[in-house]
Amino acid sequence: MSALSPIRQPRVLSIMPTFRCTAACTYCGTFSNPSFRHASLEPDVVRRMIDQAAEARYRGVVFTGGEATLALDVVLDGIAQASSLGLGTRLVTNGWWAEDDTAAHEVLERLAAAGLDELNLSTGDEHVGFVPLSSVVRAAATALGLGFRVICVMIEVTRDASIRASDVSDNPILAAAAAAHPAANVQILESPWMPTRPDRQLAYPQEYLLNQDNLATKSGCDSCLRTTTVQADGRIAACCGLGIRTVPELQVGHVDSTTLREADQTAGDDLLKRWIRVEGPEKILAWAAAIDPEIEWENRYAHKCQSCLRLYQDERVRTVINEHHQEKIADIVLGEFLLEHFEPEAESGFPSELPTS
Repeated sequence: MSALSPIRQPRVLSIMPTFRCTAACTYCGTFSNPSFRHASLEPDVVRRMIDQAAEARYRGVVFTGGEATLALDVVLDGIAQASSLGLGTRLVTNGWWAEDDTAAHEVLERLAAAGLDELNLSTGDEHVGFVPLSSVVRAAATALGLGFRVICVMIEVTRDASIRASDVSDNPILAAAAAAHPAANVQILESPWMPTRPDRQLAYPQEYLLNQDNLATKSGCDSCLRTTTVQADGRIAACCGLGIRTVPELQVGHVDSTTLREADQTAGDDLLKRWIRVEGPEKILAWAAAIDPEIEWENRYAHKCQSCLRLYQDERVRTVINEHHQEKIADIVLGEFLLEHFEPEAESGFPSELPTS
């Protein structure tokens, strides 16, 4: 097996039909806001990408954004097509449409009829400035009542966050709905809220901060070379990461001139992406700092994507990678062998990584 042999693990297609959003969160990972109107995917492009995903034996399709439901007809059509082709489907949304019970039922009934498998809701201190937590809870509870089997609520976290996972899981409306549907998979998760520049840091709870004490617990990236993202401007990216629009090296094609297979081949030919997939950006950053002690990294980052941005945007880190990457090729080859042959993969559904809006 060579270092650049084909990636065999199942992939997920992430589709961003629009960059527009009902919220204008600070440090939005896709730079989305209500006034962003000049980029969106046409329905025929979405259908073409889903067809290509099925032909390439992808596992599922995620609709995200921006706020994907601002292009609801496109999303519904895409969900129906993906479902007809045997692909799992997930929607990432901030839940703005669940402003009352009637509105929540109307949207979710249409999504269910189209064949949506998983609902992923985003909230936290930034999001609630635009979408109240009650709407997110209502959306999740209504989805349970309509028979959705997989629901995730992702909560943005900083050190001084006023909204945490318990504020959602302990909400009596959602708790009652979950108790009434014990077979459903309801996940209430926290994820650090990160700036989209590695030279900016936020304050996080100590347990989230990356340092030597927890470096060994960090794993490879579940998104890089496993999720292929079609962005609203037509560019194709090699992961679903936050801030991908700021990294030219993560752009691997355009829908007007590149198929998914071609984009995936281009991405797979890049040793750094394969290294990120195997070891994760945190360990690569720590490795670079061991070679160049001027690279500071401990207790600066909490989110995997911000460590990844540092790899691509810090000239000192890039220099170490360029000059010393050959020292890691054997480790990457071994890591890929272990991933390909010993990491359990379900026959259906999605990998563990859940893209957030």
